[in-house]
Amino acid sequence: MYGRMLDKLKEPSLDEMIKYCGITGELFECLNQEISFKYKTEFKIRFPYGNHYGWGIKHKFKNEHICDIFAEKDAFTIMIRLTNKQIDKIYSELSAYTQEICDNKYPCGEGGWLNYRVVSNECMDDAFKLLNTKLQK
Repeated sequence: MYGRMLDKLKEPSLDEMIKYCGITGELFECLNQEISFKYKTEFKIRFPYGNHYGWGIKHKFKNEHICDIFAEKDAFTIMIRLTNKQIDKIYSELSAYTQEICDNKYPCGEGGWLNYRVVSNECMDDAFKLLNTKLQK
């Protein structure tokens, strides 16, 4: 249903990734631009973590990994690591969908990895809440 770009031998351009996201392509583009401009992140198209994840965009600020955003058919997934403290700070402001993702995070240290799938404009508010929490200093 939400197939990813899994051909490791063919690196896509940013435009190809946007088109691949179909109905969420504009949201994918908007999110990447917002992160780059607002937080001055560098981004790179890459094929990390093995064949299951596919092509995505890594955002980093200096040497700090911010997130990966994976292009999918009619969706995209933001993979971000947050501490429990960061999650607790915004948990009550999140939708039930996002709270469930937080509750089922992949544990890592004092927090965990969230795989947040964006399928519509309604998901964008929580996407920005997660990213803002990660990027607040």
